[in-house]
Amino acid sequence: MKTREEVLKFGMSFKNVYEEKPFHDPNWQLIRVKGSKKAFLWIYERNGYINLNVKADPEWRDFWRSAYESVTAGYHQNKEHWNTIILDGSIPDKDIRRMIAESYDLITDSPTKRIYEAVKRIPKGHVATYGKVAEMAGNPKMSRAVGNALHKNPDPEHIPCFRVVNSKGELAGAFAFGGDGAQAKLLEADGVEVVNGKVDLKKYGI
Repeated sequence: MKTREEVLKFGMSFKNVYEEKPFHDPNWQLIRVKGSKKAFLWIYERNGYINLNVKADPEWRDFWRSAYESVTAGYHQNKEHWNTIILDGSIPDKDIRRMIAESYDLITDSPTKRIYEAVKRIPKGHVATYGKVAEMAGNPKMSRAVGNALHKNPDPEHIPCFRVVNSKGELAGAFAFGGDGAQAKLLEADGVEVVNGKVDLKKYGI
Protein backbone atom coordinates (compact mmCIF):
# COMPACT_ATOMS: atom_id res chain seq x y z
CA MET A 1 0.00 0.00 0.00
CA LYS A 2 1.81 3.09 -1.24
CA THR A 3 -0.69 5.32 -3.04
CA ARG A 4 -3.25 7.81 -1.83
CA GLU A 5 -5.91 5.98 -3.86
CA GLU A 6 -5.25 2.64 -2.15
CA VAL A 7 -5.47 4.20 1.30
CA LEU A 8 -8.59 6.18 0.46
CA LYS A 9 -10.34 3.07 -0.86
CA PHE A 10 -9.54 1.12 2.31
CA GLY A 11 -10.47 4.01 4.60
CA MET A 12 -13.82 4.48 2.89
CA SER A 13 -14.64 0.78 3.34
CA PHE A 14 -15.46 1.37 7.01
CA LYS A 15 -19.02 1.88 8.19
CA ASN A 16 -20.55 5.39 8.34
CA VAL A 17 -17.55 7.37 7.12
CA TYR A 18 -17.00 10.21 4.68
CA GLU A 19 -14.10 12.05 3.06
CA GLU A 20 -13.33 15.71 3.67
CA LYS A 21 -10.70 18.19 2.45
CA PRO A 22 -10.91 20.78 5.23
CA PHE A 23 -7.89 22.98 4.63
CA HIS A 24 -8.57 24.16 1.06
CA ASP A 25 -5.39 22.23 0.26
CA PRO A 26 -5.74 19.16 -2.00
CA ASN A 27 -2.75 17.57 -0.27
CA TRP A 28 -4.81 16.91 2.86
CA GLN A 29 -7.62 14.37 2.92
CA LEU A 30 -9.41 13.34 6.09
CA ILE A 31 -11.75 10.42 6.58
CA ARG A 32 -14.26 11.15 9.32
CA VAL A 33 -16.98 9.20 11.10
CA LYS A 34 -20.52 10.42 10.45
CA GLY A 35 -22.30 11.79 13.50
CA SER A 36 -19.30 12.59 15.67
CA LYS A 37 -17.39 14.02 12.65
CA LYS A 38 -14.17 12.79 14.23
CA ALA A 39 -11.32 11.95 11.86
CA PHE A 40 -9.66 8.55 12.17
CA LEU A 41 -7.42 8.78 9.10
CA TRP A 42 -5.39 11.71 7.74
CA ILE A 43 -3.79 11.33 4.29
CA TYR A 44 -1.14 13.72 2.97
CA GLU A 45 2.14 13.80 1.06
CA ARG A 46 5.34 14.82 2.82
CA ASN A 47 9.00 14.46 1.79
CA GLY A 48 8.06 12.50 -1.30
CA TYR A 49 5.94 9.85 0.46
CA ILE A 50 2.26 9.50 1.29
CA ASN A 51 1.86 9.81 5.06
CA LEU A 52 -1.03 8.67 7.22
CA ASN A 53 -1.95 9.89 10.68
CA VAL A 54 -3.85 7.33 12.75
CA LYS A 55 -5.00 7.30 16.35
CA ALA A 56 -3.16 4.77 18.49
CA ASP A 57 -3.99 3.10 21.77
CA PRO A 58 -1.22 3.97 24.27
CA GLU A 59 -0.63 0.24 24.76
CA TRP A 60 0.12 -0.19 21.03
CA ARG A 61 1.53 3.24 20.15
CA ASP A 62 5.11 2.47 21.14
CA PHE A 63 4.93 -1.08 19.83
CA TRP A 64 4.26 0.16 16.30
CA ARG A 65 6.93 2.84 16.58
CA SER A 66 9.52 0.29 17.68
CA ALA A 67 8.43 -2.31 15.11
CA TYR A 68 8.87 0.01 12.11
CA GLU A 69 11.17 2.98 11.58
CA SER A 70 8.49 4.40 9.28
CA VAL A 71 5.97 4.67 12.13
CA THR A 72 6.69 7.86 14.05
CA ALA A 73 5.02 10.17 16.57
CA GLY A 74 2.01 11.91 15.04
CA TYR A 75 2.99 14.75 12.73
CA HIS A 76 1.21 17.99 13.76
CA GLN A 77 -0.97 16.07 16.23
CA ASN A 78 -0.93 14.92 19.85
CA LYS A 79 2.04 12.59 19.95
CA GLU A 80 0.64 10.62 22.87
CA HIS A 81 -2.40 9.53 20.89
CA TRP A 82 -1.44 9.66 17.22
CA ASN A 83 1.10 7.90 15.02
CA THR A 84 2.28 8.81 11.55
CA ILE A 85 2.74 5.99 9.02
CA ILE A 86 5.16 6.77 6.19
CA LEU A 87 4.28 4.68 3.13
CA ASP A 88 7.82 4.00 1.95
CA GLY A 89 7.26 0.31 1.22
CA SER A 90 8.81 -0.95 4.45
CA ILE A 91 5.56 -1.79 6.27
CA PRO A 92 3.46 -4.83 5.22
CA ASP A 93 -0.01 -3.96 3.95
CA LYS A 94 -1.64 -6.10 6.64
CA ASP A 95 -0.08 -3.99 9.40
CA ILE A 96 -0.99 -0.72 7.69
CA ARG A 97 -4.59 -1.92 7.49
CA ARG A 98 -4.48 -3.05 11.11
CA MET A 99 -3.27 0.35 12.33
CA ILE A 100 -5.99 2.13 10.32
CA ALA A 101 -8.63 -0.27 11.70
CA GLU A 102 -7.39 0.30 15.26
CA SER A 103 -7.71 4.05 14.72
CA TYR A 104 -11.30 3.62 13.49
CA ASP A 105 -12.16 1.47 16.51
CA LEU A 106 -10.75 4.06 18.92
CA ILE A 107 -12.57 6.96 17.26
CA THR A 108 -15.93 5.15 17.12
CA ASP A 109 -15.71 3.89 20.71
CA SER A 110 -18.41 5.16 23.05
CA PRO A 111 -19.31 4.56 26.71
CA THR A 112 -22.56 2.87 25.68
CA LYS A 113 -20.73 0.51 23.33
CA ARG A 114 -18.24 -0.38 26.08
CA ILE A 115 -21.08 -0.97 28.55
CA TYR A 116 -22.78 -3.43 26.21
CA GLU A 117 -19.49 -5.25 25.60
CA ALA A 118 -18.95 -5.49 29.36
CA VAL A 119 -22.44 -6.93 29.92
CA LYS A 120 -21.73 -9.58 27.27
CA ARG A 121 -18.78 -10.73 29.38
CA ILE A 122 -20.90 -11.56 32.45
CA PRO A 123 -20.81 -15.38 32.55
CA LYS A 124 -23.95 -17.47 32.58
CA GLY A 125 -24.98 -18.25 36.14
CA HIS A 126 -23.53 -15.02 37.49
CA VAL A 127 -24.53 -11.40 37.96
CA ALA A 128 -22.70 -8.07 38.08
CA THR A 129 -23.64 -4.83 39.81
CA TYR A 130 -24.04 -1.57 37.91
CA GLY A 131 -20.77 -0.44 39.49
CA LYS A 132 -18.96 -3.60 38.38
CA VAL A 133 -20.19 -3.18 34.80
CA ALA A 134 -19.02 0.45 34.87
CA GLU A 135 -15.60 -0.72 36.07
CA MET A 136 -15.46 -3.39 33.33
CA ALA A 137 -16.38 -0.71 30.78
CA GLY A 138 -13.42 1.41 31.86
CA ASN A 139 -14.97 4.03 34.14
CA PRO A 140 -16.10 3.06 37.67
CA LYS A 141 -17.91 6.40 38.04
CA MET A 142 -20.50 5.82 35.30
CA SER A 143 -22.94 3.53 37.12
CA ARG A 144 -25.83 5.80 36.15
CA ALA A 145 -24.80 5.58 32.49
CA VAL A 146 -24.92 1.79 32.83
CA GLY A 147 -28.54 1.97 33.96
CA ASN A 148 -29.47 4.28 31.10
CA ALA A 149 -27.76 2.05 28.54
CA LEU A 150 -29.42 -1.11 29.83
CA HIS A 151 -32.90 0.39 29.58
CA LYS A 152 -32.17 1.15 25.90
CA ASN A 153 -30.70 -2.28 25.17
CA PRO A 154 -30.97 -2.71 21.37
CA ASP A 155 -30.28 -6.45 21.40
CA PRO A 156 -31.49 -8.23 24.57
CA GLU A 157 -30.90 -11.62 22.95
CA HIS A 158 -27.14 -11.03 22.83
CA ILE A 159 -26.68 -8.39 25.56
CA PRO A 160 -27.91 -10.12 28.76
CA CYS A 161 -28.90 -7.08 30.80
CA PHE A 162 -30.92 -9.27 33.13
CA ARG A 163 -27.59 -10.32 34.70
CA VAL A 164 -27.10 -6.81 36.12
CA VAL A 165 -28.36 -5.97 39.63
CA ASN A 166 -27.88 -3.09 42.03
CA SER A 167 -25.20 -2.86 44.71
CA LYS A 168 -27.39 -4.79 47.18
CA GLY A 169 -28.11 -7.57 44.71
CA GLU A 170 -31.66 -6.34 44.13
CA LEU A 171 -33.37 -6.82 40.80
CA ALA A 172 -34.70 -4.02 38.60
CA GLY A 173 -38.25 -2.76 38.87
CA ALA A 174 -41.23 -4.27 37.13
CA PHE A 175 -40.88 -1.93 34.16
CA ALA A 176 -37.69 -3.67 33.00
CA PHE A 177 -37.13 -6.90 31.12
CA GLY A 178 -40.74 -7.38 30.06
CA GLY A 179 -42.68 -6.88 33.27
CA ASP A 180 -42.93 -7.92 36.91
CA GLY A 181 -40.93 -11.06 37.67
CA ALA A 182 -39.38 -11.31 34.23
CA GLN A 183 -35.81 -10.67 35.38
CA ALA A 184 -36.13 -13.23 38.16
CA LYS A 185 -37.33 -15.87 35.70
CA LEU A 186 -34.44 -15.14 33.33
CA LEU A 187 -31.92 -15.37 36.16
CA GLU A 188 -33.40 -18.59 37.54
CA ALA A 189 -33.29 -20.11 34.06
CA ASP A 190 -29.64 -19.07 34.04
CA GLY A 191 -28.99 -20.96 37.27
CA VAL A 192 -29.06 -17.98 39.64
CA GLU A 193 -31.18 -18.23 42.77
CA VAL A 194 -33.44 -15.26 43.49
CA VAL A 195 -34.85 -14.85 47.00
CA ASN A 196 -37.29 -12.03 47.76
CA GLY A 197 -36.17 -10.08 44.73
CA LYS A 198 -32.49 -10.35 45.59
CA VAL A 199 -29.44 -12.30 44.50
CA ASP A 200 -26.62 -13.34 46.84
CA LEU A 201 -23.69 -11.33 45.46
CA LYS A 202 -21.15 -13.36 47.43
CA LYS A 203 -22.33 -16.49 45.68
CA TYR A 204 -23.23 -15.24 42.21
CA GLY A 205 -21.47 -11.89 41.79
CA ILE A 206 -18.37 -11.43 39.66
